[in-house]
Amino acid sequence: MKTKDQIIEALVAALEIPPSAYDKAHDRYKDLGDWFCEGSLKANKPRIYAQGSFRLGTVIRPLHDGESYDLDVGCRLEAGISKHTHTQENLKTLVGDELEAYRKARQIKKELEEKHRCWCLEYADELRFSEDIVPSIPEEMTKQASLAEAMVKHGLARGLAENVSHHSGNITDNRQANYRYIDPDWRISNSEGYAKWFESRMEIATGLVEKVAMMAKQAKVEKLPAWKWKTPLQKVIQLLKRHRDSMFAKNPDSKPISIIITTLAAAAYRGEDNTTSALERILADMDRYILPTIPRVPNPVNPNEDFADKWHEPKYAHLNLEGNFHGWLKQARADFQNTEKLNTEELIQKFTVQKFGLRIPQDLREPFFDLRGQAQALGTIKIETMGEEFREVTGI
Repeated sequence: MKTKDQIIEALVAALEIPPSAYDKAHDRYKDLGDWFCEGSLKANKPRIYAQGSFRLGTVIRPLHDGESYDLDVGCRLEAGISKHTHTQENLKTLVGDELEAYRKARQIKKELEEKHRCWCLEYADELRFSEDIVPSIPEEMTKQASLAEAMVKHGLARGLAENVSHHSGNITDNRQANYRYIDPDWRISNSEGYAKWFESRMEIATGLVEKVAMMAKQAKVEKLPAWKWKTPLQKVIQLLKRHRDSMFAKNPDSKPISIIITTLAAAAYRGEDNTTSALERILADMDRYILPTIPRVPNPVNPNEDFADKWHEPKYAHLNLEGNFHGWLKQARADFQNTEKLNTEELIQKFTVQKFGLRIPQDLREPFFDLRGQAQALGTIKIETMGEEFREVTGI
């Protein structure tokens, strides 16, 4: 009989992307970074770095076959450009022109796409990647100091707050009124600082620091990237994101956004070294970190920024974003509690299809089921799947 722990771990394994996808993402970052360091912006000391779920190690397989992996990339020009010498539009154009040269040189067929805050490159090869490149410049020192103080006031340890604040920067946004003229009021972004805050939450896991240090020593590298840590916190976030995606498959605009799930889960995590225990803790406590007043879900590395700002904006009222978050959380609590009742392969497969849009592969089921014995007893099972009307499942 399958235990709850085994079901949870098998689900995580089924959701995990192949190591080749991480390797491909790393190759994309490195190739783009090498290009920028030798290109027309070389004097501006460009730096390309990973951000988002690939940086945090919380990527999951796409819900539907054929969907691309989303890569979030920072492109920071460390020198020669400031809010007092260039407009946001100037900065974005400079980066966009260099990306266009890169696209042509690498024979990427799809045209470069402009989004509000970034440029998008879409690769079409054996692993489809959509790469969002966000231009930025470093934040001024005085502002970094004020951000550090705000983090300390919000409860962050001073050493971590000061470290994190040094990674803050300014990004472009073509929806801002001052986008086309010189003005010191740019949007603040700190994806690298957020990653360091997130890593500080991972590091409270029992025995993790020693384990990662040993793995790094064996791999002969200074520090393993976060995606190789695979802490209970990362696994829980992967599970919650996929449960959310499946629940809102027909209404994606109304789903809770990943940054809210990630932030609340990390805040609620208390160092559990077991994925099931971490999941139970996070599901029970994560909504306690939603504040009653604005900002409702503060960015931990910029507490004045509200990750839940759309919850209270009139133009998004029809999406019922706050209500849908709480509805999703209630459903997630019930669904994961029900894993205790899954005592046959048939029940487990129906559950994973209905709630996650996937089935646990045979190699992940074999350790806890006598598959051949069950197949003789149950015969061929037909279960509904996402994107297909039916799929034959025998397990043999």
